[in-house]
Parts: sequence; C-alpha cells; structure tokens
Amino acid sequence: MFPVTSRYHGIDTATFTDADGKKHPYLRRRFLPDAVGTVLAEHAVTQGERLDNITARYLGDPEQFWRLCDANDAMDPAELTAELGRRLRVPMPGVDAI
Repeated sequence: MFPVTSRYHGIDTATFTDADGKKHPYLRRRFLPDAVGTVLAEHAVTQGERLDNITARYLGDPEQFWRLCDANDAMDPAELTAELGRRLRVPMPGVDAI
C-alpha cells in the first residue's frame, strides 16, 4: 500500500465497523523503534535549518525526515531543530532502526 521509503511501509491495516455496518479501513499504530541502527553522521543544528533540508543533504531525499525522527527518538519533527547546536544522529540511508 505504501512505498518502501514510507514510514508506514509494512504497517498492517485493520477495519472498524461502525454502528451502521459501514466499514472504515485504517492503519494500525506505528511505534518508534527502540534504537538507531548504523549511524552515518552526527549533525549539529545551526540557525534556520529545517529537517527536510538536513535529510536531503545526508540521505538524498527530504521526505525521509522521519528516519531522523526515529533515530533521535522524536515524535515531533520540529523539536529536532528547535535547539541550536543539538547533535542529531543521521542513520544510514535505507537502514531501519533495530
């Protein structure tokens, strides 16, 4: 259903049936991985940086920002660039957390 590059790739679907009998498909919950796999680099956040630009620089695809979120235990992507100097773990491209 989702491409391999999506954070939702491989997440199971389920169906909710409402009181009228209408079925509503949905994705099951996605949990953050426990730990990051191989780290490609560490990046120190500077003034005005955006997560999509950081991800494009290291992983070649700005839509892979979720990999940095997973690698840094962040539920909210904005928190990763909110503090200047914060060091972000950048995972190897295409390597999922373990």
